[in-house]
Amino acid sequence: MENWRKSSYSGGGDGNDCVEVANTSTHAAVRDTKARAQATLIFPAAAFVPFIEDLKQRPRR
Repeated sequence: MENWRKSSYSGGGDGNDCVEVANTSTHAAVRDTKARAQATLIFPAAAFVPFIEDLKQRPRR
């Protein structure tokens, strides 16, 4: 995936909580901006929205 962008849910300020997302017509991917070479989560497009909705319901730490 080549169209990575900072998620609007990454937080403000100095960007210490940066998460990047990328989309294709069939998949969505998430990665840590500070560790781009490490693990990337890849979801089928239909599963990505429920994943994000679930995260929104969880309390922040």
